[in-house]
Amino acid sequence: MMMCKGATRLMSLKQDRRLTFQERLSLRFHLSMCGACRQCDRQFSLLHQLGERFEADLGDATDDQGASPPDSDRQG
Repeated sequence: MMMCKGATRLMSLKQDRRLTFQERLSLRFHLSMCGACRQCDRQFSLLHQLGERFEADLGDATDDQGASPPDSDRQG
């Protein structure tokens, strides 16, 4: 049986790439028996979603700054 350290590694990898069938099976089996790792997996997913949302918002803000400011705001 996989230990929590190995499960945590797979949870992290799962955020970046698709796990192999064997990895998914091992992780799913471990998560079925370990409540602490189930909670950790939910937290990894939440952090990943928040990071993607932050990155998208940051990209939108950067795009908005590319527009030239109105003439009334310019000093000169």
